[in-house]
Amino acid sequence: MESRPSCRTSHCPFHCSRRRFLATAGIVGASVPMGLLDFASSLFAAESRSSSKPIIRVVFVRPDTDKYWLGWPGAAYDIKEHQRLYTKTLKEAAEKYNVDLLVVEAPLDDEAAVGQCLDSLKRMPPQGLIVISMSLNQSWPHINRIAKERGDIPTIVFSPMGTSFTGHLQETRNLPGVYVAATQDVGWLDFGVRMLRTIWDMKHSRICVVTGDKIEDRRLEPIGTTLHFIPHRRYPDEYKKIEETDEVRALADHYSKVAKKIVEPKREDIINSVKNYVLARQLMQEEKCDGISVNCLPLVEQHLLPAPPCMAWLRLNDEGSVGACEADWPAAISLRLTSYLFDRPGFMQDPAPNTVNNTLMGAHCSSPTKLDGFDKPGEPLILRSHSESNIGVSPQVLWRIGQKVTIMKFEGDPPGTILLGTGRVLRNIDTPPSGGCRTSVELEVDGVADARDVKGFHQLFIYGDLELPFKAYCQLAGLKVVHI
Repeated sequence: MESRPSCRTSHCPFHCSRRRFLATAGIVGASVPMGLLDFASSLFAAESRSSSKPIIRVVFVRPDTDKYWLGWPGAAYDIKEHQRLYTKTLKEAAEKYNVDLLVVEAPLDDEAAVGQCLDSLKRMPPQGLIVISMSLNQSWPHINRIAKERGDIPTIVFSPMGTSFTGHLQETRNLPGVYVAATQDVGWLDFGVRMLRTIWDMKHSRICVVTGDKIEDRRLEPIGTTLHFIPHRRYPDEYKKIEETDEVRALADHYSKVAKKIVEPKREDIINSVKNYVLARQLMQEEKCDGISVNCLPLVEQHLLPAPPCMAWLRLNDEGSVGACEADWPAAISLRLTSYLFDRPGFMQDPAPNTVNNTLMGAHCSSPTKLDGFDKPGEPLILRSHSESNIGVSPQVLWRIGQKVTIMKFEGDPPGTILLGTGRVLRNIDTPPSGGCRTSVELEVDGVADARDVKGFHQLFIYGDLELPFKAYCQLAGLKVVHI
């Protein structure tokens, strides 16, 4: 039966043809014609992934023979042709995601070969390991040994249809850092490489957190992301230096034209909001970070900013970078993971249960528009004021009614758990007559008897049913999953 296109197959939109996401601050002074401000060709776009490459080793576990007789996968299974197919698929994914792939063509066919493989992994551990099962009867004792003795190398066991029964899959199912992909879909290997690349990228990410009065770094284990803290006061001090350049005016024109409607904001409000985007890019470049989170509300309350950075966060998240509110670093690293793993942004929101409908309302000042993916058209946008202060610009993004969504966020300190669930968009909520932030979405949440039981705060809403691929990543990365 043909697989339906979904986020649970290789046909899902994990693969972005445009790898240029992050806004580059070094070209602020360049002249930017309006035609270059579209997201696919923007001069502001640059690679957000680490320029260094992870090494992924691939091994095949099977008898050293040219043809099987009886037993699965059967005599009709062309061993060499299947190994060529798996290798070709992996090499294409490695090129796409900038990975060094080391393919060991000689099969692991006995205990001696497995022992040599394990010795090599200990001497020169790669950043990821892919073990491909090619025999139902002979592979699994070897695979189980590799999975248990590999050390802490993130490991994928790929078991295509015909190479495993239920019993074969038991010893590896709960091993941290090991994900078993038992599937007929060879194209899934692309996502497997992407997961290993994402583990590497999360370890090399740096998020600039603007709060407090100190400059310090903190590395988050087990994911490895670095939080780079800079003083709170620096943001408004640097904002004062941002001038109204041609680039600022061009970007203000861009959002004025693409907006479905402009309600409260005046031209000056839009200009002031765009300056936050220029400043955010500048700070990320200076601090060598690929995301930013600012506790802006005290700055707005003290009249140190003429506009909060809501539109800046929209732009950064639409580009594949990270802009997060309230110096909430768990939300920031959740946005970072979503961007790397699925080529789409998340919406950080304040959860407000609706006890009459038993639904969940989520609202915040800064929803991205590229909810289907960074290279896809954006959702409709209305320019509003920041509702809590009634200044600046805050986007009201209109979410697609009936759209399946995933709800997730890192939890804990250190962040070893991900909250995860799914739901469906029921409606957009206008403010007024309602209160709260401008983008306000009501969801029907799956598997929750009472909306007041939904765990967490500032969880992300993300387009798509991504529960299974998120769980796969968490298993591979050694993270715990808790239902929302």
